[in-house]
Amino acid sequence: MTNKPNIVYLLSDQIRAGSLPVYGETQIETPHIDRLAQEGTVFSNAIATAPVCTPYRAMLLTGRHPQTTGHLINFVRTRHDEIGLSDVFSRNGYSTAWIGKWHLHTGSFPEIGGRDYVPEGRDRLGFQHWRGYNFHTDYFNGTVNLNNWRNERWKGYETDALNRYVFQFMDDVDNDTPFCLFVSPHQAHGTPYEFAPQKYYDQLPTELNLPENVPEKQRKQSLNAYRHYLAMILAVDEMLGDLVAYLEKTGRAENTLLIFGSDHGTQGGAQGINFWAKKKPYEESIKVPLIMRLPGVFDGHRTCDTLTSPVDIFPSLCGLCGIQPPRTVEGYDLSDSWQGEADAFEQDAVLTMNFGATYDYLVDGDEWRGVRTKTHSYARWLDGKRMLYDIGADPLQMNNLIDNPESKSLADEMEKTLTNLMDARNDILQPATSYTDWYDAQRRVVRNAHGPLGDPEDEPDWSLLK
Repeated sequence: MTNKPNIVYLLSDQIRAGSLPVYGETQIETPHIDRLAQEGTVFSNAIATAPVCTPYRAMLLTGRHPQTTGHLINFVRTRHDEIGLSDVFSRNGYSTAWIGKWHLHTGSFPEIGGRDYVPEGRDRLGFQHWRGYNFHTDYFNGTVNLNNWRNERWKGYETDALNRYVFQFMDDVDNDTPFCLFVSPHQAHGTPYEFAPQKYYDQLPTELNLPENVPEKQRKQSLNAYRHYLAMILAVDEMLGDLVAYLEKTGRAENTLLIFGSDHGTQGGAQGINFWAKKKPYEESIKVPLIMRLPGVFDGHRTCDTLTSPVDIFPSLCGLCGIQPPRTVEGYDLSDSWQGEADAFEQDAVLTMNFGATYDYLVDGDEWRGVRTKTHSYARWLDGKRMLYDIGADPLQMNNLIDNPESKSLADEMEKTLTNLMDARNDILQPATSYTDWYDAQRRVVRNAHGPLGDPEDEPDWSLLK
C-alpha cells in the first residue's frame, strides 16, 4: 500500500469466536460485526496462544512471547525497555492512542475494583494519547486515566463512554495525519457488579441453549452466565456499529483499517470447566475472533485461514503499512498471507501455553504447553495428562484421540513440533513457582527464559528500530 491507512483496533475482552454468529452462534444477532465480516476478511485461525489477559496483550503490543517479556500472569509491570507497536508507528508519522482496558501494569493490584492508574511515560508503551485504565470492572460510571495522576469518571455504560473518547481523539487529529488507535472495552469479561444495560437483555431469546460439551452439572450456572455474556456481546456489537458510523460520517472509512478482535475466549462451561475460566488449551479459550476491513485490501467477505498468533499481529500490521518492525519482534509478518497472495509464508503450527493454576499469582498447578495447527490441537500438562483433538471433525473436542492407537504417529509428530517450538523460546514446562525470581517486589520483570535482565526502568535500545 502506498498511502498509510489509519488503524482502528477494537480489542474486546473474553469474547470467544464461537459465540458470534460469524463463527456459528445462532441465538443472537450482531448486525455490525456481521457487516464488518461481509465487507472485510474473517480470520478462521486466530489463536490466543496464552489465553489470559496480560500475556495476550503483551504479545499483541510487543510482538514477543511471554517467555521473553515475562508476562506469564496478570498484573505484571511491563519493562520500560520493551519497544511497542506505538513506538514504531509514532516514529513513522502516526498519531497513536490507547483508550480503555490496558492490563499491562499493576494498577491498584491486589485491589482490583474501582480506580487505578497507569503512570505517564514508558508504562504506557509509547502511546501518545491516553484514556486508558489498567483494570476494573465498573462498567457503569467507571474511570479512565488522564495525565498528572488524575482520573476521570465517565457517565453511563463503558462501551458508549469509550466511544466518546474515541470520537474526541479522532476529532483532534489533523486530517493529513494517519492515526493508530486501540480501543479496548472490558466486555464481555465477568464482573461482580452490573453486566449490561437492560436493552441488550431484551434482545435475547427467552430460552438459551448450550453446546453438547457443557455437561449437565455445569448447565444451570452456565446458562445464567451466558445470558450476561451475550448481553455484553450485543453491547460491543453496537459499539462497533457506532464506531463505523463515525468513520463514515467523518470521511475516514475508506482509508481506515478497522480490526475487531479479542484477547481470549471463555470456557462457557465446556469440558465441565467454570463459565468464566480461560487459560485452557480448548477452543473455547484459545480461538478468538479476528475480522479486518480495509477497502481494496481486506474486503469482499473473504475468509483467511492463516494461523495467526498474537505475536504476529504487530509485524503484520507493519508489513501492511510499509513499516519496518523492530528487530526485537519474535512474531512473523503474515501480511502477504493475510491478503491471499500465492506462495506467501505461513507457519504450520503455533505454541500454546499456560504457566500456573491462577491468573494473578504464581501458584503451582495447571501448567501446560500445546500446539495448534489448522486441523488439530495437542497439549501436554506438567502432571502428564495429554490431549489430541481433530478440530475439524470434532470442533467441540469431545473425542480425545490421545489413546487411540491409530493416532499415535500424529501424537508423536505433534509432540516433536511442541518440543521444537519450546526450544525456540528456551521454554521449560515447569511448576509456576519456578518463575518466582522473574519478578521483584514491585512485580517488575527482572528475568526471563534467557536469564537475568537489566534495570526494568531502563530506556529501550532505540537502535533496534533500524
